[in-house]
Amino acid sequence: MRLFAAPIVIAVFWSISTPSQAAQNQALDLVLPTDNDALFSGDGAAFYQYVERDYKGVKSKPWEGGQYGFVRDPTDTAGGVVYTRFHEGIDIRPLHRDANGDPLDQVRAIADGKVVHANLVPGYSNYGKYIVIEHRWDGSSYYSLYGHLSSIAVHPGDMVKRGQPIATMGYTGVGINRERAHLHLELDLMFSHQFEAWHNAFFRNDPNHNGIYNGLNLAGLDVARLYLALRKNPSLRVPEFLHDEETFYKVTLPKSRHLDLPRLYPWMLAAGKRNEKSSWEVSFAGSGVPLKIEPSDRHVMQPELSYVKKSSIDYSYLTRDVVSGREGSADLTNYGRQLMRLLIYPD
Repeated sequence: MRLFAAPIVIAVFWSISTPSQAAQNQALDLVLPTDNDALFSGDGAAFYQYVERDYKGVKSKPWEGGQYGFVRDPTDTAGGVVYTRFHEGIDIRPLHRDANGDPLDQVRAIADGKVVHANLVPGYSNYGKYIVIEHRWDGSSYYSLYGHLSSIAVHPGDMVKRGQPIATMGYTGVGINRERAHLHLELDLMFSHQFEAWHNAFFRNDPNHNGIYNGLNLAGLDVARLYLALRKNPSLRVPEFLHDEETFYKVTLPKSRHLDLPRLYPWMLAAGKRNEKSSWEVSFAGSGVPLKIEPSDRHVMQPELSYVKKSSIDYSYLTRDVVSGREGSADLTNYGRQLMRLLIYPD
């Protein structure tokens, strides 16, 4: 993650790269990105694009696979059927198609923001052609991602308004065909601005064409649930929304000046806790979204798992392969260790 910097440096950085100061404190006045608003009527089958499933020889097309969360790749465990593949966003099905069956749905920005990335080469990402827009809310940056597009109408650096057309829905990317055309939408937090150096160190044989806007560097929250929560409470903020998320595991990190999370999302810092301690303990939801950062007296030389919610089911199924083991025996996987290194890279 980025180095801690003096306040004046941070102020200069944001004055160059983000929307106006007034926009930083705007409410989360989100609009759905397409004409499909069946989410608000509770019609999941009309809102979410289905997935094609072949489980134990039984083929099906469940729309539930288009939702956010652990909704894909069922497997039998001692605790019953568990869905082991995490879906970081939501897949919104089209309402409009041409005579050939190609989707015509216009894709719009969900809120005011700045286009920070546009991937124009489908083969450069599982998302196919996609756009990332940065939104500044309460002094922190959040990122909406729009994937599987057929065409893109904006460019990096463009300022966009809520509801402004930015693209057309498509079916570019891995595992998508015309019938299953949809918009993949995410709303993400960012892990680190040092992502590119970290990726080059750990995945040098896997080219990174998308810089810090690579999906590995973005942690998606449950955007559908956020839309519904905002209908009940229009003044809701992201920290409030995440406040009730369950902590599934905690990782203790060596104290590092490269830890970006407290600077990027100051609300994660535990209020009133002194930070003159030897390490940081970061709490995560099972989705991998970081929730809280606390100073710790525990002295560690490398990232170490310090807590996991006990389960008889293999933790790798419940944590996106960040934690392995079950019951009282648990540890970070190799991938989990690499991912936690990202938080403090290059230490």
